Amino acid sequence: QVQFVESGGGLVQPGGSLRLSCVGSGFTFNNYVISWYRQAPGRERELVASIGVVGETGNFADAVVGRFTISRDNAKNTVYLQMTDLKPDDTAVYYCNAPAATWGPLNWGQGTQVTVSS
Repeated sequence: QVQFVESGGGLVQPGGSLRLSCVGSGFTFNNYVISWYRQAPGRERELVASIGVVGETGNFADAVVGRFTISRDNAKNTVYLQMTDLKPDDTAVYYCNAPAATWGPLNWGQGTQVTVSS
């Protein structure tokens, strides 16, 4: 079964940093673009960043440009999201997925909660 497991979230103060991890399984990980998404209460899920099969990066959400970096380690079936200079508006549940895969929308993980607050 296709699965995505996100981890690394937590409570941080504004200006702090976190590194999120996404482990995918049940599919050939290195054949797919992997994206990070986030969803805050009362808001739609939004695309944060994406990374191609050989490490090329897609567009970042305007709100995170210059602050977030995406990377992947295909040997570990893992994609990372390094977040710096976190702001309260970054507070959300963060998810990863394979946007081009048919099974993607059917296999959202639990996500990892990021809370940015004093």
